[in-house]
Amino acid sequence: MKRIAIIGAGPSGLSQLRSFRSAEEEGADIPEIVCFEKQSTWGGLWNYSWRTGTDNNGEPVHNSMYRYLWSNGPKECLEFGDYSFDEHFKKSIPSFPPREVLKSYILGRADNSDLSHMVKFNHVVRNISISKDTGKFNLRVTDIENNTDLVDIFDIVIIATGHFSVPNVPYFEGIENFMGRVMHSHDFRDAAEFNGKRLLIIGSSYSAEDIALQSMKYGAKEVICSYRSAPMGFRWPSGIEEFPIVERFDSTKSFFCNGSNREIDAVIMCTGYLHHFPFLQKNLRLNTNNLLYPGQLYKGIFWLDNPNLIYLGMQDQYYTLNMFDAQSWYARDVLLDRIQLPSRESMEKDIKNWMQREIHLKNPTQEIEYQTNYCKDLVELTDYKIDYDLISKQFIKWEKDKDEDIVAYRDRSFISPVTGTQAPAHHTSWWDEMDDSYGSFIGKI
Repeated sequence: MKRIAIIGAGPSGLSQLRSFRSAEEEGADIPEIVCFEKQSTWGGLWNYSWRTGTDNNGEPVHNSMYRYLWSNGPKECLEFGDYSFDEHFKKSIPSFPPREVLKSYILGRADNSDLSHMVKFNHVVRNISISKDTGKFNLRVTDIENNTDLVDIFDIVIIATGHFSVPNVPYFEGIENFMGRVMHSHDFRDAAEFNGKRLLIIGSSYSAEDIALQSMKYGAKEVICSYRSAPMGFRWPSGIEEFPIVERFDSTKSFFCNGSNREIDAVIMCTGYLHHFPFLQKNLRLNTNNLLYPGQLYKGIFWLDNPNLIYLGMQDQYYTLNMFDAQSWYARDVLLDRIQLPSRESMEKDIKNWMQREIHLKNPTQEIEYQTNYCKDLVELTDYKIDYDLISKQFIKWEKDKDEDIVAYRDRSFISPVTGTQAPAHHTSWWDEMDDSYGSFIGKI
């Protein structure tokens, strides 16, 4: 029987564990699986902490969560195919829950699936290499509770560490002379910190969009979003503006490439993250930008040079939880010999085809449809079921809602692709709702 190591017990790792548990519930014999998780519990990025930099064990803080974070996409578009929101909460809830509510849902499936016996918590993977003699993977792991190292051997390694925990921090001329606060969005924790402040956000991604709104909602005096290629272009509330890329700083000002400048109090770099796998032998490391289809991975999953190495969730993402499921179910069925991988030549051709298609995508609608087709391609040969076509339509509607009103889009409701339930409206508009607690959200529904 094969031995499988899963690195990380966040959403991707939990999807992989759940896929094997689902097969086992149907009577399949599954391999020996060990999941190594450096945190003391599962959840990955969803384990919100006030800490930044390093955690209580001296390890890099993994999570990028912050207070007052609400889902920025409809919950119906990330719903698990085998575990609905209605089942978890015993009632229908609005489409845009806050952080604690989403975490409860994500961990609920894990809690109900008897997965914990497969996870070693507080275990940090330090090194993964391949034996030239056996072709198997050698893992060196630290048990940080007991301060001991262990070495183990596995046939399959699944990388489920995500790619939103190691910040990409560019340099700007004079930034070292700026006297205000400078941080990456990875370390952003509380929008109220910027109450009354003039804030510069560098970037034009989802993080920049949401942190700009959060900061203004909780009292920022002014927010400037600085873009490199194109503005986000939303109808921002009063106080938020977009400027072209910042070129340099002095002690109190930011200077932009259009010749303008502004006095600012703080800088947040929403400049993305790195695919970073220092624990992997160099010739096993995925090296890619944030793409919908990273090269080197067949079906976006299997390492081309050695398909016994599997990566989950490494794509740029519209889809999240149910895409991780689609990948995990497909990977599971390959490992259970239900699906046979083709020749290397065929895998290379398939990768090239998907990458070429991505090059020609022109707008978010086309990108959503592309990732929808990717998910549908994965589940076609498995028993994972969910209505990706409905999800796609709702993603496209969500994009239009944001263009119409970036402040009010979270007040809309969507239909569950699992139960067909139309979500109720939240009792308070998102812009006016200052309490993001689980009790306030669930208790008042």
